[in-house]
Amino acid sequence: MSELMAIHLVPSPNSRDSLAHDLKRLGVDKGMILMVHSSLSSLGWVSGGPVAVVQALMDVVTPSGTIVMPTHTGDYSEPSYWENPPVPEEWWPIIRNSMPVFDPMVTPTRGMGKIVEVFRSWPGVKRSAHPQVSFAAWGAYADQIVENHSLDYGMGEDSPLRKMYDLDSWILLLGVGYDNNTSFHLAEYRMPDVKKTTNGAPVLENGERVWKTFMDIELDTEPFSDIGRDFEKERNVLIGRIGIAETRLFKQREAVDFAVKWLSERKRSNLT
Repeated sequence: MSELMAIHLVPSPNSRDSLAHDLKRLGVDKGMILMVHSSLSSLGWVSGGPVAVVQALMDVVTPSGTIVMPTHTGDYSEPSYWENPPVPEEWWPIIRNSMPVFDPMVTPTRGMGKIVEVFRSWPGVKRSAHPQVSFAAWGAYADQIVENHSLDYGMGEDSPLRKMYDLDSWILLLGVGYDNNTSFHLAEYRMPDVKKTTNGAPVLENGERVWKTFMDIELDTEPFSDIGRDFEKERNVLIGRIGIAETRLFKQREAVDFAVKWLSERKRSNLT
């Protein structure tokens, strides 16, 4: 959405205060542990842009709660897997040898949006050390959520997603759909007989840069929209507007448990 279109779509500018009002009206509350997936352009024109959005979230959740955002870096991965676009095979060893080591304080996200980029560098925000699927957090449980993020199976049982599950967190889809719901990946890791794979990225090990290979599973976001559609039919999902963005608020644990059941049933139906 262009800035001119965003201006024409709203009767008056969105602001820090108006966004905070909308968040409270939807059900976001003080003390929540909240995973946020977002699209700035979906909100309509915002005075202060992504900074105002982050401020509004913090105003409502307060330091007694916790805000979490995925700060993924898909380009910090094995170059032989790249497809959009692919790079020549003769480049692969050069990339493995030259890519700067992942630094939670410095390495930018890739394709995560302006709100996430502002949030990850915000004073007091902590970021996990996974070179590919890191998460950033602010608030009471920030350290607990991002610490000791396992390199292997980075969105599985030793990840921030599992810690948020244990903390009975909430998910906010701010102008985005269920296909952006990273927590559904935790359900994939909980499926039996998942296909395993390897990946790689430059990390700091014993004070030295190394290209580290790690284990993961083959992930598939293709069914996420269908899972979300069916989830809404059976579970309590709060739906409203933040600015002009259609937004959903729901419990993470309920969504993950539902996705495990949904994926298991699909697998059984495919076997019959």
